[in-house]
Amino acid sequence: MGFCIVGKIASVETIAEGSGIRDLALLRQRYGVGYWRKKKGIAILRLPDGTTARAEIHWYEAHGIGKATLKIKGWL
Repeated sequence: MGFCIVGKIASVETIAEGSGIRDLALLRQRYGVGYWRKKKGIAILRLPDGTTARAEIHWYEAHGIGKATLKIKGWL
């Protein structure tokens, strides 16, 4: 990943779920069958050089599987 989440993720929202996710076939192939949701939120990240910064992150999540493929979408 290249970064570590410090604390809790705030302002969590669901962007898409079920068949509304473009990468659904890839998620099922890579992680298994589940009811997948794409979510976004705000978090404080610790970067590889030791600095911390706030960013909007996106990820996929399924019950029983957990979070998968976290991405930084923008710095705040």
